[in-house]
Amino acid sequence: MSSITLIGTGNMARAIGTLAVAGGNTVEVVGRDRSKADDLAGALGGGTTTGEWGAVPAGDIVITALSHTGVVPVVAEYGDALAGKVVVDISNPFNATFDGLAHSEETSVAQEAAKVAPASASVVKAFNTIFRNVLEKGRPGVFIAGDSAQAKADVATFVKSLGLRPLDVGGLKMAHWLEGMGLVTMGLAGNGVGHWDFALGVDEFTG
Repeated sequence: MSSITLIGTGNMARAIGTLAVAGGNTVEVVGRDRSKADDLAGALGGGTTTGEWGAVPAGDIVITALSHTGVVPVVAEYGDALAGKVVVDISNPFNATFDGLAHSEETSVAQEAAKVAPASASVVKAFNTIFRNVLEKGRPGVFIAGDSAQAKADVATFVKSLGLRPLDVGGLKMAHWLEGMGLVTMGLAGNGVGHWDFALGVDEFTG
């Protein structure tokens, strides 16, 4: 199984953490507010620990369960503490009207995080196309983008431990298009599907 550090104490950290513990992974929770981190660690159970903000994360995989505006500053703040780690960005940079991305260039939060991360760290985009409620009760596919084959393999192993299906979409530049897919899920929720209980996936056809 994997060792995971969750940076963040919100709903997505709780959803991923719950699945991680159930899947037999080692989990650490870190938050700027230590009391919130302690509360989440206690709620997750399964030996979940609380880490110190800014210290070297205990997990080999570090999931930044933060708003899109918080990811890059936190990765920069952690700096060398993330050396050798796999950093997983799960954020969606939606604009205020949820009909576009907050950045106008062909980039992504994950790509910008990679620019400030230590050279030995590997940044991966994952989980951003999945609504929290679906993670809590469904078994969706998890799209993964990253430049390191080993980092993606490590994340895929973790995803499988959650009972979910990893789907590798290519290099880290594909993170931009995964953020676009996140935007598509918002459009579907408000229009063609009309609710939040769904996820994008892949159906394979043979013959």
